[in-house]
Amino acid sequence: MSDFNGDVKYIATISQKNNKLDTKVYKLDGSDVVEISAKLIPGKDELYSRSKGLLEVEILSKKHVAIVGLGSFGSQIAIELAKAGVGVFSLFDFDRVELHNIGRHSCTLKDLGRLKTDAIEEAILGKNPYAQVNKYAINIATQKDVFCDVSKNVDLVICATDNNDSRFVIASALHKYQRIGIFGRAITRAAGGDVFRYKPGGPCYGCLIGSRIIDSRDEEVSSEEAGRRSGAIPAYASAEDVNAIVQVGLSVDIEPICNLMLKLALLELSKGMQSGISSLEEDLKYDAYIWANRRDHNFSNWHPFYKSGPKQTILKWYGITIPKDEHCAICSEIPTLDTGLKLNHPMYAEYADIDFHLDDN
Repeated sequence: MSDFNGDVKYIATISQKNNKLDTKVYKLDGSDVVEISAKLIPGKDELYSRSKGLLEVEILSKKHVAIVGLGSFGSQIAIELAKAGVGVFSLFDFDRVELHNIGRHSCTLKDLGRLKTDAIEEAILGKNPYAQVNKYAINIATQKDVFCDVSKNVDLVICATDNNDSRFVIASALHKYQRIGIFGRAITRAAGGDVFRYKPGGPCYGCLIGSRIIDSRDEEVSSEEAGRRSGAIPAYASAEDVNAIVQVGLSVDIEPICNLMLKLALLELSKGMQSGISSLEEDLKYDAYIWANRRDHNFSNWHPFYKSGPKQTILKWYGITIPKDEHCAICSEIPTLDTGLKLNHPMYAEYADIDFHLDDN
């Protein structure tokens, strides 16, 4: 190997010893020869050999997934999709890895202070060195145009943010450009959570919020900054009060929610192809899903189910069919404000009694 001037700088040797390849690389530094560490990148066939018959990963190699929010959800989903063979990623997050992230995040202490986009790019390439990673260390709520330009060309958007401002930006772009999106979150100190899938022509995130089936205001507060932004932590709160409010759930509590988001993502990315997981289409057919890890305060997301349907239990997914909202702020034909939201829209009213379809899954 040589540098740009054509001068030889490195020499690599590969030999077989005890039926194993022994690779060494030497750097020519003036008159000295120095051995340096080297890694071999495996071929794709070898990298994904254990997935054969379970998920034909080659069909995902050209798929483009945008992931907005690289916290405990988005970071894990990005790495798992890389393991599955997804070939192109666009990562959106303006935050850096902080100490309070480490307990549930895919990043480790060595990543403290790094942009999450940089840290997760490294993690993706560590699992799939053939992936292409595009990074956007921006807030899409204030730089909508950048996200919209990217979303035109993706196959799927994962929404793993912690606020409705960014969710509505994503939902509007999905509707405008007819792209598939998967939204997921944990709520109430990860007592449970919900997952919503948008497919072009179906109910959108605005329809979901307008339906009142899921309480979009009952957010998990995972940091003081997020709590201040959402209003869950008032300006006058003491340090002791802040610590009491910012009590996130365990990593194991978010695993089921991440897992369903991943299953839906892989199903949508491989739909219509001989992927090995097409049988999931029969079961994963609902617009939204609700999950509870424990019965904290009777689990707030069960509130619409108390008047009808079976008695709910923990550790079980409930699938829901969401009605399209003819007055939806995002996907209805009624003209909208520049913000994309309508004045006096029912999604901002108090909860009302509704009819809906509920199924065990």
